[in-house]
Amino acid sequence: MPALNILHVFRAPLGGLFRHVLDLVHGQLARGHKVGLVLDSLTGDARSAAALTALLPHLALGMSTVAIPRQLSPRDFPALVHVGGRVRATGAQVVHGHGAKGGAYARLAFARAPIVRAYTPHGGSLLLDHATFNGKAYLALERLLMPRGDLYLFESAFGAGVFRDKVGTPHAPMRVIHNGIGPSEFGAVALAVDATDIVFVGEFRPVKGIDVLVDAIAALHARGCPLTATLVGDGPSRTALTAQVAARGLSDAIRFRPAMPMRQALALGRLAVLPSRAESLPYVVLETAAAGKPLITTQVGGIPEIYGNLSDRLVPAGDVAALATAIAAVLREPDTATATAELLRRRVAESFSVDAMVDGVIAGYRQAIDGASLVGRPVLRRA
Repeated sequence: MPALNILHVFRAPLGGLFRHVLDLVHGQLARGHKVGLVLDSLTGDARSAAALTALLPHLALGMSTVAIPRQLSPRDFPALVHVGGRVRATGAQVVHGHGAKGGAYARLAFARAPIVRAYTPHGGSLLLDHATFNGKAYLALERLLMPRGDLYLFESAFGAGVFRDKVGTPHAPMRVIHNGIGPSEFGAVALAVDATDIVFVGEFRPVKGIDVLVDAIAALHARGCPLTATLVGDGPSRTALTAQVAARGLSDAIRFRPAMPMRQALALGRLAVLPSRAESLPYVVLETAAAGKPLITTQVGGIPEIYGNLSDRLVPAGDVAALATAIAAVLREPDTATATAELLRRRVAESFSVDAMVDGVIAGYRQAIDGASLVGRPVLRRA
């Protein structure tokens, strides 16, 4: 099959979305495709900068940055112009937008040669609802943009269902392609000498439910169970969480650590807890499972798709009592938790491969290209 020119467009080089794009780009490069990036110039950290610097020499279509605001802004117009210019300059056959902003720019970018416009929401505006003004506005924009998409990709069946319910069913192909991880991510993680009982890894935002975890730990302390925990990450809820920990009298029991590589973070706790209120298909669950680490998480988003027939182990989101009970059960029956972790590790190894993810996305591109040709939109093909 001929190689493709692929341009990925996204906003922040952070979190699961960035991990997904990096894995996809590395896989596409390994399969002989030419790849380029457009991303935000205002966000990122030292780790993402290092990853991008290492990747840049391999990007035949180059990398460029432009200010991409998180919310709707007049600055969106020059960013959109920049994306359109990059599409033309690279001769992109596929422009793949990730997240709400990346997806909007990919579908709105104009170019002389017809292109396939692919969109992966990664949660994004799908986490909003029609009950709020912002939710109504962003979901209305998603509906307006829907006819301009040629391919819609979702990390979970849950995400695809939410898109249909909140936005609609596009005429373009829709594909569910689960996130995947590589062989190097399997294998046990040795505990650090200062490991705590619990570790949380992720962005400090209300949707991650860290406040529920803090209250569950407080409830267990009140029952005479003096658990310790490490919260790894950063984000807009950092100040509120620090205040909550102090208010519950847990400053000596709960410590904060900055973002770090996942396996390094997992070494900081005997039990991983991800008490999210909403998710798509989180890498942190896949990575924790691959490490064989006992995990407590919630029955939201695509997490039940990862757990499969183990989904009865999941806890309700936002339920302090249920989370505290689940944590106490792991402490009381550690062998059962270890056995469940092994079953989950095997399931992830069998069903969530990075190679399957990359091949599925490329197959989606080919399907969209063939469909565009059939309806009279010849797509520029370059070997």
